[in-house]
Amino acid sequence: MPELPEVEVTRRGIAPQVAGRRISAVVVREPRLRWRVTDEVRRLAGRTVRAVDRRAKYLLLDCGDGHLILHLGMSGSLRLLPSDAAPQKHDHFDLVLGDRMLRLRDPRRFGAVLWAGTDLASHPLLRHLGIEPLSRALDGRRLHSLTRGRNTAIKLLIMDSRRLVGVGNIYASESLFRAGIDPRKPAQRLSLEQCARLSRAIKQTLRTAIRAGGSSLRDFVGSDGVYGCFQQRTRVYDRAGQPCRDCAAPVRRIVQGQRSTYYCPRCQR
Repeated sequence: MPELPEVEVTRRGIAPQVAGRRISAVVVREPRLRWRVTDEVRRLAGRTVRAVDRRAKYLLLDCGDGHLILHLGMSGSLRLLPSDAAPQKHDHFDLVLGDRMLRLRDPRRFGAVLWAGTDLASHPLLRHLGIEPLSRALDGRRLHSLTRGRNTAIKLLIMDSRRLVGVGNIYASESLFRAGIDPRKPAQRLSLEQCARLSRAIKQTLRTAIRAGGSSLRDFVGSDGVYGCFQQRTRVYDRAGQPCRDCAAPVRRIVQGQRSTYYCPRCQR
């Protein structure tokens, strides 16, 4: 599933080419996405995209009197293409902007194309979201506060979008390795110093992933069609049995919350 780095890579790729452009047409080939594409979306022609923002894993196209919310789902990608590019299988939605267009390709159809009003903070998909990890709101003290009274494993807590947004499975494992923290450790047992290390590690991991174009484990490509390569640089993720890059101890794999967790038993305490 595309996580924060992949969505931010997409946002940075499309924003310069989309912001300030007038929507000339909307093409919906398959309305049956995660939620059905409504007539409000079909009537967007004539509006101007003022800005392209991101909240968690949602892309937000500001059209002045409302926002187009785009979500990539499990397998989606947004491509910036010439407006006359022929559609292929799984190309379900086009936002035409004169001589170019945004095209949503979503093989599994878990993505979303929704229209929302100007009060985004109260939107059902957005109102319960937690802290943006790349913002100044996340630091050691804030993370320490979030962990108090929480006996859940720290990896599961930082993946909980009600606490932090966009820290997916790969990035949680990698951040905990950078911070030297065992992913099984109860969150409330982290010290303030450990929370400071972890908050820095989360930011470093996400920024590194963004610079690498995100992770392309299956379907994700950036708006230019280029695959991300962060998965080729991981320190522990998907490296079970291989030597830790820091100490040479075998990387271990366990299952937490029905997801694979990778860690070094020597470096992470």
